[in-house]
Amino acid sequence: MAFAASIRLSLPAPALRSLPSSSLHAGEPSSSASLLAGSPLRIPSLPLLPGKRHLHKYNVVHARKLSGLEEAMRIRRLRDLQNTTNVKKRPPLRCGRVSGRLPVPDHILKPPYVNTNMLPELSGDPQIHDEEGIAHMRAACKLAARVLDYAGTLVRPSVTTNEIDKAVHEMIIDAGAYPSPLGYGGFPKSVCTSVNECMCHGIPDSRQLQDGDIINIDVTVYLNGYHGDTSKTYLCGNVDESTKRLIRV
Repeated sequence: MAFAASIRLSLPAPALRSLPSSSLHAGEPSSSASLLAGSPLRIPSLPLLPGKRHLHKYNVVHARKLSGLEEAMRIRRLRDLQNTTNVKKRPPLRCGRVSGRLPVPDHILKPPYVNTNMLPELSGDPQIHDEEGIAHMRAACKLAARVLDYAGTLVRPSVTTNEIDKAVHEMIIDAGAYPSPLGYGGFPKSVCTSVNECMCHGIPDSRQLQDGDIINIDVTVYLNGYHGDTSKTYLCGNVDESTKRLIRV
């Protein structure tokens, strides 16, 4: 898309005849000069003219041609602005009260980082699993997926993330697994619940979910010595279209 600028000169014909022909259309005298896409328009110095009309400033106007990508981005920004003009601004997220950690029966196999605030060391050596190990990994991931699906059914206005944490904890324990987030680096809960602007690893608390919230639930289980990890973002009640589009992306 090319932009052309034109400057109208309110000058009498004698003054215009003193302008170079390159600043006029095809060299013909005219009361206006237009800039076509290309080189800049330069207006030379003119003597003062009788009357009240004087040329006080001299302008150089450049025409620029936008690339296809720039033009597409400009149109997209305008469209997004139009679509978000009427979006109601939500109040900032407020933290609620965090309750104590839930108990885990002694018979549940626990990961090595439990009961310490130290994070486990990461090994740089590649791990090659046998068929038994792969089967255990698959079982842990399937359990995590089932727990996540169940947690998603609990998302609705007035439900607290503490309640979601308790339900997730009980389901994992009933399956004979350990909720991996609990005690990892001192994390006090069995699931991560990240609401609205909380990006990740949110701590469940007493805050009630509100209509229009979004919440990411991150479920990780430790089963037979293997972790299964999964997460998903859910809509709470009526969510505006721009937020829905963000989640789809």
